[in-house]
Amino acid sequence: MAIQWVLLCHGLATLLVVVSFLCGQWPIFEGTPISSIHRFLTFGAYQYFLRFVGAVFGNRGTNAVLFVEYFCCDRPNPILQFIYLAIIGGTYYIIIKSSFGYLPGYYLSEVHKYTSLLAVGIGILLFILASFSDPGTIKAENVSQYILAYPYDNIIYSEKECSTCKIPKPARSKHCSICNRCVARFDHHCGWMNNCIGERNTRYFVAFLLC
Repeated sequence: MAIQWVLLCHGLATLLVVVSFLCGQWPIFEGTPISSIHRFLTFGAYQYFLRFVGAVFGNRGTNAVLFVEYFCCDRPNPILQFIYLAIIGGTYYIIIKSSFGYLPGYYLSEVHKYTSLLAVGIGILLFILASFSDPGTIKAENVSQYILAYPYDNIIYSEKECSTCKIPKPARSKHCSICNRCVARFDHHCGWMNNCIGERNTRYFVAFLLC
């Protein structure tokens, strides 16, 4: 009975953290503990950490942390790609060592060894396609094609120039500050993919999520 209560409390605490992290900035939660937890998770904890590092190691320590932040968050880097592949590879290895010995069994045939490998392989293939395919980079040579494909509606999207690339900015495009390029039908920059998600690789990204 005690284990059940522990699991229940763990589930409620996890739910509280997830809701606070994802929804804590919503107006409905303003002034509530959920809003406070959201501020702590997204801003406060990191600031306290910087203060602690500064107090213990001085400016050198703070600058080192800020450099790591810049390298990991403000410029392209493959760290999260390696972490994802390590998680998938390590988890599948554990499954092979712990579960494959029971196949074939009373309920499952040996074919599940190969279907599991196929499922993991498809997921990794989609991950690679989303990571390394061109998201729809807009250049001076192809900007006219994207303007024709995504015309201005003069309501949400009006004719303007990208202040960084110095080329016309098609509707639904955005300049990614991390990759330093304009991307057509920009959705977001995905750290796990180390790539922008845009017009030309959204299908791979969505298929990867579904997989």
